[in-house]
Amino acid sequence: MFEWFLIAACAIAILFLFAVKTGQARETRRAELLRKQLNQGVGQSVRESINFSSLSVLPPPVERYLKHVLTDGQAMIKTVEMQQSGKLRTSTNNKKWYRFTSSQVISPFLTGFVWDAKVEMPLATHIRVHDSYYSGIGSGRVAFLSAFVVGSDNNIPELNSAALHRYLAEGVWNPTALLPQSGVTWSAIDDNSAVATLTHNNITVSLEFRFNSEGEVTGIFTPERFYRNSNGTYQAMPWEIQIDNYKVQDGMRVPFHAEVGWHIDGALELVWIGEVINTQYQFGS
Repeated sequence: MFEWFLIAACAIAILFLFAVKTGQARETRRAELLRKQLNQGVGQSVRESINFSSLSVLPPPVERYLKHVLTDGQAMIKTVEMQQSGKLRTSTNNKKWYRFTSSQVISPFLTGFVWDAKVEMPLATHIRVHDSYYSGIGSGRVAFLSAFVVGSDNNIPELNSAALHRYLAEGVWNPTALLPQSGVTWSAIDDNSAVATLTHNNITVSLEFRFNSEGEVTGIFTPERFYRNSNGTYQAMPWEIQIDNYKVQDGMRVPFHAEVGWHIDGALELVWIGEVINTQYQFGS
C-alpha cells in the first residue's frame, strides 16, 4: 500500500512540474511576443531632433523641465528598456508588502509598453505580473509561479484608459515622448504645474505634472484613473506618483525613484515603491 502511495505521489509531482514548465514557457512566449512587437519601432527611421527654440510656446514650467532634462539638438528616443526593484501591495486594503523585480520596454514610436514583474510570495513562491499597452489595447495578467493564470483582463475600455495614463506618466523616463511633436499637448495651471493631454486610438487621457524650481517633475496626479476593485469592476479614483532622485543617463536627466498610490478618503495610500536599477536607450539616427 505504501509503495502505491509513493508511486502516486511521484506521478502527481511529475505532472505538477510538467504543468509548471509548460505554463512558464507559455507565459514567456506571450511576453516575448509583445516585446518583439514593441521593438518593431527600433528599425524605423526617426530623423527628428529636439529644437529648444520650438519649446517657447509651452507653459513656462514645461519649457523649463524639457530644457533641464534634454539636450538641444539631441535625437528622439526610439525605445527604453528599464529594470526596477522595490515593493508593492495588491490593494490599498492589503497591509502586506511584497518584494518585486521587473523589466520594462517602452516604445514611444508605437505608443506602448510591456512591464514584466516577478513578485515574491510566501513559502518561496512567486507571481508573475504582466501589464502592457499596445495598439490601443491595455492588458493585465497575473500568473502563479509564472505558470498558472489567476487573473487576466484585456481590451476593456477602462483598462485601456488606465494603461494609457501609465504610458503618459512614464514619460519622465522617456522625456522626448512628452514633446508636442510626440502628440502631447500642454495646458498651463500655474508656475509649477501644467496638464499634459495625449490622445491615442480614440482614447484621451490627461495628467497634472508638478515641477520644482530646478525644472524636475516631482509629482504626477489625476483625479480619475480607473482602478480594478475587489469585486472585479473598475472605478475612477484619484491617482498620484511622487518622483525624485534624478540622475544623468545617456545625456538626459531621469528619476531613479518613484512611489505610486491612490487617494482614499483624502489620504494618499501608496501601493508601489520602486527604484530604477538600470535603463538603456536607443535613439533615432
